[in-house]
Amino acid sequence: MTHTNTILIIDDQLSARETLKAVLFDQGYNLVFAINGIEGLQKAAELLPDVIILDIMMPGMDGFEVCDRLRNDPRLAEVPIIMLTSLDDLDTRVRGLDVGADDFVSKPFNRVELLARIRTITRLNRYRRLMLERTKFDWVVDQSPDGYLLIADDDSITYANTQARLFLGLNVDDSESVTGKFLELARMQYRYEPQEAWLTWPEVSRRGLNAPRYLVRPETPTANVFWLQVETLKLPTSPSGGWVVQLRDVTAQKILERDMRGFHMMVSHKLRTPLAGILGSLKLLAQSGASLPQDKVVTLSQLALENVERLYHSMGDVLEFLSAPFATRSRIKFKLAYLEKSVAEISANFEIDFVTISCPPELKDVYIALSERALELSLWEILENAKKFHPQQAPHVEIVIGRESTRHISLKVIDDGTGLSPEQLANIWTPYYQGDKYATGEIKGMGLGLAMVASLVREVGGECRAFNRKDKSGLVVELLLPVAEENEVGN
Repeated sequence: MTHTNTILIIDDQLSARETLKAVLFDQGYNLVFAINGIEGLQKAAELLPDVIILDIMMPGMDGFEVCDRLRNDPRLAEVPIIMLTSLDDLDTRVRGLDVGADDFVSKPFNRVELLARIRTITRLNRYRRLMLERTKFDWVVDQSPDGYLLIADDDSITYANTQARLFLGLNVDDSESVTGKFLELARMQYRYEPQEAWLTWPEVSRRGLNAPRYLVRPETPTANVFWLQVETLKLPTSPSGGWVVQLRDVTAQKILERDMRGFHMMVSHKLRTPLAGILGSLKLLAQSGASLPQDKVVTLSQLALENVERLYHSMGDVLEFLSAPFATRSRIKFKLAYLEKSVAEISANFEIDFVTISCPPELKDVYIALSERALELSLWEILENAKKFHPQQAPHVEIVIGRESTRHISLKVIDDGTGLSPEQLANIWTPYYQGDKYATGEIKGMGLGLAMVASLVREVGGECRAFNRKDKSGLVVELLLPVAEENEVGN
């Protein structure tokens, strides 16, 4: 928005005010007039003008006193003041400078000279205003909890605020320009997630992929996971092109999203079975009444009591879940030999009857860098989707374990349900993505959203993939899980 300079003219003579109006009227200024010093001070306080033209010789309060009062007002102390005087002696000018005048124009004034003086002052004033705004902007950006960078079209960094330097491991006390390219510096500490979203960096993909970009520093034995969300904005008016990059710490948000979903699964898993047993026993007792033999009453009562005790212990597990560090922060990693038991419990909960597990004998003693609870939550989400999106809710599921590399294990969950469209596959790891607006949607808004699984796996340095089966209808969800180092395996 264009700023229009306001000029306040303080002069008691009508002829002088009319002359100034005629000179300045069509020059693009907003003109305001005051007929004496008191009115001039009032209007100056109200308007905060860009320039004040002040007559010295006025009755009552002369120009010297007005100028002195203006300079003692903190809001007006920097406003340029041009004094109009019919006196041309040195003492008058010295006194004017003493009270704070910036320039002098003698009456009768020369029109060209007056315009030149005003233009010079307004130009300097504009520069001062821009510098003030730049100072404010620099301060705000430097105090921001977010990192901000300017990068050229070749990805070289031209500016980085303090927080961005901290995120990238640079010297925060160095005010000089950063040398290097953003992706190269980021790669030294972080993983790009999801990797397909970074293929068009810094532009956003136009292929329907709306997943945000993240930089993830995986969990280590000495540090928790760290998430940065990365946004980019093209600079349309920059002659050399370039982008603004925002780095926002979303670690707490990602953990909260994951914990909410994990807690829902934990409660459902722990409480559903004992509650069903209690309700079933009580329903039989209520329906049969006095006709039920005594031994059956005792049996059903004992069964109900056992389920109440189981519910009590399950509530303890839930409370422990709330108070304990989250799954991925456990120092106890998961041994693949125990996978069959975990899968059996989850399959029984969802009443999935056909689940097979294939794991080479040499891999059963391998530990993966994911805790038992984290792996169970991941399998819970994947198997729940396998049933939810199967046409008859009766999927046949294969779980295949293999060696992806010396440092990664591949865990594939293969179902025979409905395949996904390219758009669904592109967004399957996006939080709250709804794959089918008519699908079951037992948890509103979750749909195919496997964001929690992606979060758990990425935080330990793993990867997530999803693709349609080639041999028949169905989906393959593949988790590439790092092998735990020996010093990371707990007892």
